[in-house]
Amino acid sequence: MKIVLRQDVPKLGEAGTIQEVKPGFARNYLIPQGMAVLATAGEVKTAEHNAGVKARKVAKQEAQLQSLADKIEGKRLEFTVRAGEGGRLYGSITAGDIADELVKLVGEEVDRRKVVLEDPIRNLGEHTVTVHLVGRLRPAVTVSVVGDAEYQAAHAAAEAAKAKAKAEDSSGETPGAAGHPEPGSAHDDSETTTVDEGPSHEWVDDNGVPGAHGFIDNEGGAATLTEESGKGVDVEEELDPVGEA
Repeated sequence: MKIVLRQDVPKLGEAGTIQEVKPGFARNYLIPQGMAVLATAGEVKTAEHNAGVKARKVAKQEAQLQSLADKIEGKRLEFTVRAGEGGRLYGSITAGDIADELVKLVGEEVDRRKVVLEDPIRNLGEHTVTVHLVGRLRPAVTVSVVGDAEYQAAHAAAEAAKAKAKAEDSSGETPGAAGHPEPGSAHDDSETTTVDEGPSHEWVDDNGVPGAHGFIDNEGGAATLTEESGKGVDVEEELDPVGEA
């Protein structure tokens, strides 16, 4: 369905232009909201006449603003701001801020409404912003947002700490190899100590009876390994009978 827009509609067209849309969109939204009318023969004729008038007006304005567009095109604006972790700004840079800086730079008035900025800038870095002066005159500028001295110092300290940690990780040393392992590091079993005999053991029980705890193979090997085997002797059979006359 053809309609004539009565006002600018984002992503559709400017006021006075003839557009082709789905019937439901026109009848249920655009026309009831007063944004458009049906493209009757009379409306189309009026729209075409107005378009011609507007085109001549825009061409005249383009000629007048061409020098301003040339001054703006390719300019670089730098803002030094307070920022926190991740480069997030404590505040934002708005279209008005950009327009004010352009005025200082080019020496001519720049309407902030001409600065195309969907959302304020809230992060450090470089951002490309368009200034829609009129018609085809849409010069672009680069907005560079950098952190202040406090942010730069904190950022430099953080980078230095990262570099130091990376250097230590690449040194080739096994964590804990020279002593106790660092907290949270993996246990290192790459080295064991071997001795000729295992650790010493008590060979008698509390009553002084040899072999009461069985026979122990005290073999050489890892200091933490001890193999216990054999069966303990019957203590009562080793003692002399008691009570015989």
